Amino acid sequence: MMLNFVLLALLATISQCAAHDWPRWRGPDLNGISMETGWTVGWPKEGPRQIWRASVGIGFSSVVVAQGRVFTLGNAGERDTLFCLDAETGQEIWKFSYACPLDAKYYEGGPGSTPTVDGNRVFTLSKRGHLFCFDSQSGQVVWQKNLMQELGVKKPEWGFAGSPLVEGNWVILNVGGAGTAVDKFSGKTVWTSDASASGYATPVPFNAGGGRCVAIFSGKSLVGVRIADGKELWHQPWVTKWDINAPDPIWIRDRLFVSSFDRGGALLRLTSGKPTVAWENKSMANHFNSCVSIDGYLYGIHGNTDQPDRDLRCVDLATGKVMWTYTGLGLGSLMAADGKLIILSDRGELLVAEAIPDRFTALARAQVLGGKCWTVPVLANGRIYCRNAQGTLVCLDVRP
Repeated sequence: MMLNFVLLALLATISQCAAHDWPRWRGPDLNGISMETGWTVGWPKEGPRQIWRASVGIGFSSVVVAQGRVFTLGNAGERDTLFCLDAETGQEIWKFSYACPLDAKYYEGGPGSTPTVDGNRVFTLSKRGHLFCFDSQSGQVVWQKNLMQELGVKKPEWGFAGSPLVEGNWVILNVGGAGTAVDKFSGKTVWTSDASASGYATPVPFNAGGGRCVAIFSGKSLVGVRIADGKELWHQPWVTKWDINAPDPIWIRDRLFVSSFDRGGALLRLTSGKPTVAWENKSMANHFNSCVSIDGYLYGIHGNTDQPDRDLRCVDLATGKVMWTYTGLGLGSLMAADGKLIILSDRGELLVAEAIPDRFTALARAQVLGGKCWTVPVLANGRIYCRNAQGTLVCLDVRP
């Protein structure tokens, strides 16, 4: 009887874990929010137990977790490497390297995009436009192409950083002035836009006019594109210093929230088919990483590298009003799960706080890394993954 109970509990745990993979940038729903529950914030004084630590090369690629494996990108010796690690032990299962410059300009350099897992395939995009499709189990290259050479597109100042977005049979990329789509099975280009410089954000899908669309940040505007044929549906100017449009737009029903470090944020309504500005102010200016939107409020890191007034803050989505601020995290990043914010400061302190508009309330905190930490932490299957710019990746146990 006891054996049956143990087996049932084990099967339930396995089933629950399988449901909480994080297979792509910003998670299954592309909003930075996990549906995972039951993970603990009852950490000991020294913080959650470190299960394993790995070195994955210089870069700012986040991790994706699928089918018991962890994938991320890094650079060493002017070569990018895609790592496939065992999620439980951190042991290397396979890796693949190719020549790509570090491109360190005012920062450490290295890959900025995050791999995308789709079934038994992994897609990656380098700063120089190297696009790969791998078999996720073996690490074999299914197909590859160099988008800069093939399409003649201009590289943005700090290289391509948007992650591949898989929609149906196509991979949508923030390459060119209004995106590019390739067939995920063959790599053949389906459609592309002009050759002007893209922004750094990942394409964000939404439904409009009875069809599937994507919002793509170019260097100077936000563009609505129909996925079926790449047709530009609308064009919203969004000019920023040095054309740094890096945080992803956030789709909330019929609205899009956009933010950039020197311009601030704006809420755009799409009820008429084309964007109209509901409000725009400087209450939320994201530099690298997007906010999360929970119950009508935005939570995100406000500020840039040139200003001392950086903080975590909560903003009313309907009005743009600041509800509260909390300093000391620098240019950190965050995701959310189970009504809580999971925050990594730019100096490697991991915090969990309540996602409520009344006040900032920390539930747990611990120093888990050193060095510069601009990469978003990831919760998947009871583990939190954090990395720094030099490529130290830690896996922390928050299972109850």
